[in-house]
Amino acid sequence: MPDRLHLNLFTMASVEHVSPGSWAYPGDRSPGYADREYWTEVARTAERGGFDAVFFADVRGVYDVYGDDREVAVEKAVQTPANDPQLLVPAMAEVTEDLGFAVTRSTTYTHPYQLAREFSTLDHLTDGRIAINVVTSYLQSAAENLGLDERMDKETRYDRADEFLDVCYALWEDSWEDDAVEIDRESGRYANPAKVHAIDHVGDHFSVPGPHGCEPSPQRTPVIYQAGSSDRGREFAAANAEAVFASQPTEAGVREYMRDVKSRAADHGRDPERLRFFIGVVPIVGETEAAAEAKHDAYAAHVDVEATLALLSGFLDMDLSEIDPDRKVEHIETDAIQGTMNAFTRSQPDRDWTVREVAEFCGLGTTSPTIVGTPEQVADELAYWHEEVGVHGFNVKEIVRPDSLTDFVDLVVPELRERGLVSDPKSAGGSGGRRASGTNWGSGRSRRSGTSCGNRGGSTLRERLLGTGRARLHDDHPARREPASER
Repeated sequence: MPDRLHLNLFTMASVEHVSPGSWAYPGDRSPGYADREYWTEVARTAERGGFDAVFFADVRGVYDVYGDDREVAVEKAVQTPANDPQLLVPAMAEVTEDLGFAVTRSTTYTHPYQLAREFSTLDHLTDGRIAINVVTSYLQSAAENLGLDERMDKETRYDRADEFLDVCYALWEDSWEDDAVEIDRESGRYANPAKVHAIDHVGDHFSVPGPHGCEPSPQRTPVIYQAGSSDRGREFAAANAEAVFASQPTEAGVREYMRDVKSRAADHGRDPERLRFFIGVVPIVGETEAAAEAKHDAYAAHVDVEATLALLSGFLDMDLSEIDPDRKVEHIETDAIQGTMNAFTRSQPDRDWTVREVAEFCGLGTTSPTIVGTPEQVADELAYWHEEVGVHGFNVKEIVRPDSLTDFVDLVVPELRERGLVSDPKSAGGSGGRRASGTNWGSGRSRRSGTSCGNRGGSTLRERLLGTGRARLHDDHPARREPASER
């Protein structure tokens, strides 16, 4: 286990993310989600708190399952409206030096050649601070708006996702050799054509001859995040992910999930101890227990139950408006977000949840545990999950924005730093600044070799998660181990 824990801010470029109704809380600034300055402030605060990354959730389509229409989702801002998070990254990267950015992208309605180019570009622009959270899209509204008559079934989505990543891996890892770029002004040769290769991919879903349109970026392949919870999703995570989001609300559920995914990773020939597991947490912190409890009660009073049901209906792919609120939730295999269903059935087999109880529980951060207390109490809980359960980090969820983040950074992070669990920039030797190191780009060497770019700790995002000198995918990853022709 790493000697420090890792922190992601789990957020969304929308009015609401996973605490429906909180945008109406006095002082909440969520309606400023479309402002550049809102996100640059968030980035600065997250970096000040030692966060490894801002993890952007995203969705294609509108949550129109509840009541069989989009009325509630639109009226109550249930992840609607939402902007493209990928376009926020350059602005946020410009005001930070070390903060990474994990962007959710779907493999269902885009093309791997285009996506590979976009993420190589972002990895270049940020000196290697980029991750991709790989998902598949399940909403019918997304399928219709993107040119299909109906959505793909889960198996087809994952078949496509498997091949999608095969194409991206070939473009990122195999197309350009490390020394293909020469920048030889005397000869007039920028790159050596003999070291730039086609990938010649022909599969069931894609035909991509290549070569990649971008030269190698600092990480080549962005850090791979994944959160699969169904059987097929866990298999996909075990084969591809470097950072895994375990979205179970109980300790038993998290332990079982980590054991299972690690076992599957070993079956794929990977070292399971290289995987980094994150859980979601909803911290509500006050300087005293009473202050924290009062804050929790005030937040809970602003939970919009109907909006929560609309969000969960989309997650579960079932219209909860048609179900008796006192009916028990029974397990089904769903084509939507299986983890949400599992959280209240398989992860807690000894408890029968009613629809009403699920809605009340999920109003603050959906399926993640809420931690209410003083900075010391919150730190104790996080330390327990890290040191005893074995999770490597946390996706910190917000309720009131940006106050939830600010409270965590100002109150909890100093306690975590005192315990040596979060790095302290004051003792890290300073960075000298990324943009200062950028004045040397004429040689083209540091940013293309995947080495340290002058930031604190000398790390790309992958190095922050896995260790200095590990800017590239490990050799046991399928993208490195298998030739493109065999993937």
